[in-house]
Amino acid sequence: MGAKLSVILPAYNEEKMIRKAQEALNKVLGEAGIPHEIVFVDDGSTDGTWEVVCRACEEGAESVGIHFSRNFGKEAAIFAGLAHADGAVVAVMDCDLQHPPETLVEMYRLWEQGYEIVEGVKASRGRESLAHKCSAGLFYKIMSKVTGMDMQNASDFKMMDRKVVDALLTLPERNTFFRALSSWVGYKTVIVKFEVREREEGVSKWSAKALIKYAMSNIAGFTSFPLQIVAFGGLAVLTVTVVLGGQTLVKYFSGSAIEGFSTVILLILFIGSVIMISLGIIGYYLSKIYDEIKQRPRYIISEIAKKKDEGKGE
Repeated sequence: MGAKLSVILPAYNEEKMIRKAQEALNKVLGEAGIPHEIVFVDDGSTDGTWEVVCRACEEGAESVGIHFSRNFGKEAAIFAGLAHADGAVVAVMDCDLQHPPETLVEMYRLWEQGYEIVEGVKASRGRESLAHKCSAGLFYKIMSKVTGMDMQNASDFKMMDRKVVDALLTLPERNTFFRALSSWVGYKTVIVKFEVREREEGVSKWSAKALIKYAMSNIAGFTSFPLQIVAFGGLAVLTVTVVLGGQTLVKYFSGSAIEGFSTVILLILFIGSVIMISLGIIGYYLSKIYDEIKQRPRYIISEIAKKKDEGKGE
């Protein structure tokens, strides 16, 4: 029998998918002869997700449930799962089964061959709106550029050796970006491509507003590139100022007055806009620094569910 695999499933309002995910994983991993546990992390759901998780854990000795006191976000749920997984190898996947469970077997075999990180890379993004595809593509292009790592079609679907998990858990920052950090730590990595499946039940919990907030938080938490843009923007405005200033002096000393009051107004509005945007970017980074300095925990666990003979507590 091989080493134990821990599968982390972050869940937010996924009461219809908990049992389906459990059954699918037990079937696929059981047939492959892979000893495993399933770690459900309920990220403060407002529906009956936690009650379903508790029943799933009661009926399956291989399942563990973690319940947050409120919604802390997917990144926090992933790291809570990493902290409570006790397998020699750990996988992270979505609870909605858009990440195919069968791919876990391929990932596990590659881990057995000595690879320490097995990256699940999307062969395609599945059925998404054009706006979502374009925005996601732009976000990952930016992240790839500023981090120096290929983030195109990246996903949270990964399998990691215990040493990789332990390395991630030593990172002190509160604002985490799992997809990038799991690549940043290094280690021997291999890629496995998978096709994104359609959701069997429910709808995506990611609204356009949530995706924008998620993108901004991850960019600010992983790179200082926006601050460099502020500096470049300042240099661009300075260049324009020098050119127009030179033109003004030439016109003045040649005795011809400069016309174009509307141009002056437009320049003032342009420079003012650049200043305000720059202050907004700097302020956003200051807020992230403020969050880090407070050193509040990434999440608060209100309850943990296991099979009765293993105990149940807080």
